[in-house]
Amino acid sequence: MTASTRRHEPLTEAVLADGFFAGEIVEEPWQHLAQLRAAGPVSWNEGGGYWVASHHREVQQASVDPTRFCSGQGILTFEIGHTYPSPPTMMHTDPPDHTRYRALVAPAFRPSAMKALHPHLVGHARRLLDSLGDTIDIVHDFTVPFPLLVICELLGVPADEWEKFYLWSEVSVPGASDHTPEQRLAIQGEMIGYLLGVVAQKKMHPGDDVFSLLAAAGLTDFEIAMFAVQLLTAGNETVRNTMSSGIIELARDPDQWQRLRADRSLIPLAAEEMLRWSSSVIYFMRTAVEDTDLGGTTIAAGDHVVLLYASANRDEAVFGPTAAQFDIARSPNPHLAFGFGAHYCIGASLARQEIGVVLNEMLDRYSSIELVGDVQRTRSSIIAGIQKATLALTPS
Repeated sequence: MTASTRRHEPLTEAVLADGFFAGEIVEEPWQHLAQLRAAGPVSWNEGGGYWVASHHREVQQASVDPTRFCSGQGILTFEIGHTYPSPPTMMHTDPPDHTRYRALVAPAFRPSAMKALHPHLVGHARRLLDSLGDTIDIVHDFTVPFPLLVICELLGVPADEWEKFYLWSEVSVPGASDHTPEQRLAIQGEMIGYLLGVVAQKKMHPGDDVFSLLAAAGLTDFEIAMFAVQLLTAGNETVRNTMSSGIIELARDPDQWQRLRADRSLIPLAAEEMLRWSSSVIYFMRTAVEDTDLGGTTIAAGDHVVLLYASANRDEAVFGPTAAQFDIARSPNPHLAFGFGAHYCIGASLARQEIGVVLNEMLDRYSSIELVGDVQRTRSSIIAGIQKATLALTPS
């Protein structure tokens, strides 16, 4: 059955084609996503040649069953029709391979390890906040360096080189920087060479870090590069943009900032709402393994399905009539910001802890925060990135 004869609904091409916050929907893609959800849970993108799941229920369903919807044939729309000699990331694998890979690094993210890391998170946050003035770019001055310092420590690479790791992370996300494809390729080659060298050193001089775990795992260079690039990039890009987006919303809504100041017990709920609201990973893609049904739509074997987390996390059927509002006390909050199923983010506990530490430290210091000027966003269709946002900080 051809795409033209299948049940489908129109999809605004600009949502994914040219950058999530690009073109005619620069600052407000949410209205377009609401229209997409109203059209039905699954829509066909004629230009892209893929289905889009926009409802929470369908995104969740496709996430939990790799026997129906696999990751091994690509997780981004530009990968359609492309094959890899080796998976470029752990996200491009399915069980049992994914289960085996995940188990190699899982010890670094166990609860006891995260608990031991807490004082280091506090130290990084305090040192950065102590260096700030009263007017800052929250992205450049804080949310970029903070998670990079944390992930450098966790991986076992020098923290004083975080600016280099920032560049490498940015070129690893299509649309996150202005580099040409040729420049991105050259920089990525430099990154992979460096990270392979670090892991090789860990084989001779192991430590208590993630790269030492990889060095002892008997992996090929392709597999080591797969792990190293994903952990470095995912370990800072997502939490950085979640914190940026959430702090900006708190600056826009002084009442919620004051509510947090008055009741710190709301910090865990606020962290979850920041995750839902930012939906820093806009989408990932799956491929139908067999003819199947999703949301009442027949999906043919080999068809690609975009799981649109940014839409699912504002689904009125799950989050109610306030789905389009930022609410630090929202409960329950079953967002899909960390994905779902086998690919649930291995660093979710770390991200929650980082956000909680940052909120607590900022609440200690500032009686109010105010957004000054416009927010500058990246043109990525994959990461809901924020490039710049100026805040005026009022000390307590």
